[in-house]
Amino acid sequence: MSKIKLTFPDDSVKEFDEGTTTLDVAKSISTSLGKKAVAGKLNDTLVDLERPIKQDAKIEIISGEDKEDALKVLRNTAALVFSAAAKSFKKDLHFGEKQANDDGFYVDTDSKEGQISVDELKDIKALMNKIIKNNDKIERSMMDKDKLVEMFKDDPYKSSLIGAIESVQIPVYTLDGFVDFGYDAVLTNLKALKHFELLSVAGAYWQGKSSNPMLQRIYATAFYKEDGLEADLKRRAEIKERDHRTIGRDLDLFFVDPEVGAGLPYWMPNGATIRRVIERYIVDKEVAWGYQHVYTPILMNLNAYKTSGHWAHYREDMFPPMDMGDGEMLELRPMNCPSHIQIYKHHNRSYRDLPLRIAELGMMHRYEKSGALSGLQRVREMTLNDGHTFVALDQIQEEFKRTLQLMVEVYKDFDINDYTFRLSYRDPANTEKYFDDDEMWNRSQSMLKAAMDDLGLKYYEAEGEAAFYGPKLDVQTKTALGNEETLSTIQLDFMQPEKFQLTYVGSDGEDHRPVMIHRGIVSTMERFIAYLIEIYKGAFPTWLAPTQVRIIPVNQKLHSEYANEVLSELRAKNIRAEIDDRDEKMGYKIRDAQTMKVPYTVVIGDEEAKNATVSVRKYGEADSASENAKMFVSSVVADIANFSRKDVTDKSDAKD
Repeated sequence: MSKIKLTFPDDSVKEFDEGTTTLDVAKSISTSLGKKAVAGKLNDTLVDLERPIKQDAKIEIISGEDKEDALKVLRNTAALVFSAAAKSFKKDLHFGEKQANDDGFYVDTDSKEGQISVDELKDIKALMNKIIKNNDKIERSMMDKDKLVEMFKDDPYKSSLIGAIESVQIPVYTLDGFVDFGYDAVLTNLKALKHFELLSVAGAYWQGKSSNPMLQRIYATAFYKEDGLEADLKRRAEIKERDHRTIGRDLDLFFVDPEVGAGLPYWMPNGATIRRVIERYIVDKEVAWGYQHVYTPILMNLNAYKTSGHWAHYREDMFPPMDMGDGEMLELRPMNCPSHIQIYKHHNRSYRDLPLRIAELGMMHRYEKSGALSGLQRVREMTLNDGHTFVALDQIQEEFKRTLQLMVEVYKDFDINDYTFRLSYRDPANTEKYFDDDEMWNRSQSMLKAAMDDLGLKYYEAEGEAAFYGPKLDVQTKTALGNEETLSTIQLDFMQPEKFQLTYVGSDGEDHRPVMIHRGIVSTMERFIAYLIEIYKGAFPTWLAPTQVRIIPVNQKLHSEYANEVLSELRAKNIRAEIDDRDEKMGYKIRDAQTMKVPYTVVIGDEEAKNATVSVRKYGEADSASENAKMFVSSVVADIANFSRKDVTDKSDAKD
């Protein structure tokens, strides 16, 4: 019998008979490993335990202790068991795409008799448990592609998936009479599949295209141990509680209606108020730091994006150009930088103009696929807090430091503390997608690194995360759900000034090429507000809250005059206040103020009207406190002025 050589992770090499399996190899190492093994990895590809190995390869034994790969095998198996159970539950069910990942697994289904509903998941789970209890063996075999096509000729989705496979023979899995394919590895038996949950259903376009049929996507998860499942379900409950889409609906902040435009948010008055406060804040902050704010069109001649390189490197994320009929092609802008370059070019520039800081709340458009859209986090229209600074070479380090100081100041005001710095370089092994200038890349990457080292800031380096035109510093934050997200960025760009032939006259009277620094402080308004909604769980600090004070008169006829006096005093100080004059009971009004997460609820009755006081209840607190009305107004003013970061002590206006 022919021999094969297998190389193990420790670089040791052993000979085995051709046709041996990963399970055989595991058992040859130790009996315990043979029992723990769930799959193998041949040349970094997951394979079933009982798949014959027919040639030399690198091998790794995946055991139940190897979390990521082992969980994928378990979830593949759970997806197969789900599919078998769902097919027995709905005989006419067709299956689309499926995937096991670090968040669980999903299976897309379709049925003419009616899609699987949330209420039916418990019935399918019961059928899954029955299959698992029987511990039916999963049979793996190889089937000719033609035969598989014939088997699934009545399933349009499976037929399409089979057609995309190049192999003549395809591995198939049979479980309790159900046949499926498309798994890289599954368990040999079902003993380990004890802790799983069918989570939810959602619509998903076939292959992510909105022109295709809408299928029903079943989300689920599985773990080897019960405590893993319990922790995951707890995490998911927290995610659901903080989901900005749910909170946005409950607090009437925004909505997205696919019928009038998927990925195009509509800002309701409450959400628009939050956005307006943030926009005014960031514009005022940037102006104070020397930025000149501008407005530029959202349309631009396509040639500008060809010059900038966006058309070559970013075309798939851009909307199709609009033919104006006279040879002019206009493009919805995906980036603001070419627009700000035009601002720079409009005048002749001198070294005395530099650094020239240009900023804008610039609207952009991205050609996002329907399947990728998500609330405010992934949209097709967005407004970026964008800025571009044009500097001389010897000004880079100082401007870089200055931009970082601005970022840190903004983070402090929003009470953002958990962030890290990431230097993002091009991938040296895959340079095709980047601007082709090795000298520029080496020079700019060295400059960024030197600037960070000079500032004494801790950072980590990430190859392959750069923009196509230059390296960047990304500020990575942790969301409320523990995910990492890029909140701010500073990018060095030697390419765009060269492509657009930007110059300035130096002190020597000669033309010189400026360097362009791209920077975004708080990302897009959409993504930043989604981030804040989840961080604050919808309970915005006073300075950001849509309604900062809600006044509730005990008796509308008796107390409305004094309530309006308090309202006038609050609004005179630019405090966003309102009177709840609805014909509802007091208890309901107070509960509603808490539900809407209003920072201050003020109740006014006989005692308050008589003594010029207010009964104040802060959001999240059970008790109310009586305060002098003027003192209360002053405390709210101080709360807003301090960005709600600390207890209010400034009551200087109390004697006004």
